[in-house]
Amino acid sequence: MTEPVRGSSPSSDSARVPAELEAFFRIADRWRLSVDDQIKLLGSPGRSTFFKWKKEGGTLPADTVERLSHILSIWKALRILFTIEERADDWIRRPNDFFDGASALDTMLQGRVVDIYRVRQYLDAQRGG
Repeated sequence: MTEPVRGSSPSSDSARVPAELEAFFRIADRWRLSVDDQIKLLGSPGRSTFFKWKKEGGTLPADTVERLSHILSIWKALRILFTIEERADDWIRRPNDFFDGASALDTMLQGRVVDIYRVRQYLDAQRGG
């Protein structure tokens, strides 16, 4: 069983959205992700949990923290590879031979951490990281 991980807040008494979750929601806006897609990328928490996280933060399961780490690394790699933000944001939806013709987003939306990690590995290799 995975232990919950408290988000990076300055005080455990303050209800604050963890920085990595705030960043995820900004990325989700840039990538034009539906609520259902966001929930899937975060590991399929219940809808009420998702909206609570979005509004006030809370305790994140280790699985969600791992997913966030990979997604933030994907975002960073895209910013390194593409100097024009719109191209980086569009790349995530373009078909890619490496993912058997699926887009990186479709690959990540298969729902497993390993699928998100696969996209991260691909981008890390592309940028020589």
